[in-house]
Amino acid sequence: MAVVPHTEEDVKLLARLLRAEAEGEGKLGMLLVGNVGVNRTRSRCLDFKDITSIRKMVFQSPGGFEATQKGYFYQAARPTEIELARKVLRGERYHPAEYSLWFFEPPANCPAQWFNQWNVGRFKAHCFYQPTQSDCPGVF
Repeated sequence: MAVVPHTEEDVKLLARLLRAEAEGEGKLGMLLVGNVGVNRTRSRCLDFKDITSIRKMVFQSPGGFEATQKGYFYQAARPTEIELARKVLRGERYHPAEYSLWFFEPPANCPAQWFNQWNVGRFKAHCFYQPTQSDCPGVF
């Protein structure tokens, strides 16, 4: 069962986002990006109060994903990314992004906090940050 409502077009849109944001980080890296996206759609908190759909999440500006804001969101979804998108839309969660709302690639070590959220881990180049349960109960 899906954790956020979506259409087949939403699946492909999310799959394109996974590819654009984390293709170089492999399947797990793309799944982690998917977790962040689904969490933003579910959370209804912080910068994501008005994010009520996959489409709104993918194209959120400001505060959204670098791929859609800086022009490298142009490649079509492939079967691999589509299957990964389906996994996160079904609610599969992967550490360290299970409850994260943010990730970024710092030039060095992960800062302990980012946007007032604590670092919960790193995967390859990206650091992941999650809110507290009291700030964003919809993520948990």
